[in-house]
Amino acid sequence: MNEEIQDKTNQQPLKPMVLDYDDVCQVAPFFKGKEKLVNRLFHWLSVDKTNDFHRRNMHLSGADFSHNIFEDVGATLTIRNEQVLKNLPEGAFITVSNHPFGAIDGMALIDIMGHCRPDYKVMVNMILNKIGALRPSFIAVDALASNDPAKRAVSVKGITDAMRHVKQGHPLGFFPAGAVSKLTWGMRIEDREWQPSVLRIIQKLKVPVLPIYFHGHNSWVFTALGMIDWRLRTLRLPTEVFNKKGYNFRVSIGDIISPEEQAKYNTPEELGIFLKQQTYKMKKWQQ
Repeated sequence: MNEEIQDKTNQQPLKPMVLDYDDVCQVAPFFKGKEKLVNRLFHWLSVDKTNDFHRRNMHLSGADFSHNIFEDVGATLTIRNEQVLKNLPEGAFITVSNHPFGAIDGMALIDIMGHCRPDYKVMVNMILNKIGALRPSFIAVDALASNDPAKRAVSVKGITDAMRHVKQGHPLGFFPAGAVSKLTWGMRIEDREWQPSVLRIIQKLKVPVLPIYFHGHNSWVFTALGMIDWRLRTLRLPTEVFNKKGYNFRVSIGDIISPEEQAKYNTPEELGIFLKQQTYKMKKWQQ
């Protein structure tokens, strides 16, 4: 029955697996004929757990699917200043967030905001977009689109879809850094520079902005792999979701920033500095 569930983004049957043997062989032909090796890698990297969760929950979507991942992993979600969610603007607004986890923070956004506004979507990269059951809640862009016309087309479409979504009165979430947070020279894990392309979109849309700060970060193994090669770090992402048993994900919600307040900043760069400051000023957790 599950295999007949439709992917609402393209009306094709939704795959039970997020990533399977054929997907790996398509990207890396070296693995053709080595299915047992691929299965061992899937187990080592927790891809098998990701596939199992997706298969069991693919009948759900949006906030319901995202909420179940926390229960499945055995983690909790604690929200500070939650009362803001009861007084969200009507119509369109934008959320901006830091990105310390790289995967589960995207699902947390869908869980938190989707229960308030089922029409809420998040702009994500192609890695998160692999989660088929959540594609209706995602707008995908390709962070590595610079030299590939096909990938650039995906990103252009994603930006167009994002702007249309907001202009039609719906809320949209951004991780303006565009990638998971990294280790700074000061030995702190923080967002990389927020992307001017995202900030230009926010400035052009002129809708309220809600800053959201995710406390914590992935393991130091994940961080160390990122210093070696971003692809090794990416392979570690499923493990970083399923090693969070007993973890309390703490999220701080900021106050709504009106279009009038945003208009005080003349350039996307100035606006970006302000929005990032408003997000990171919630860094200190206070009950």
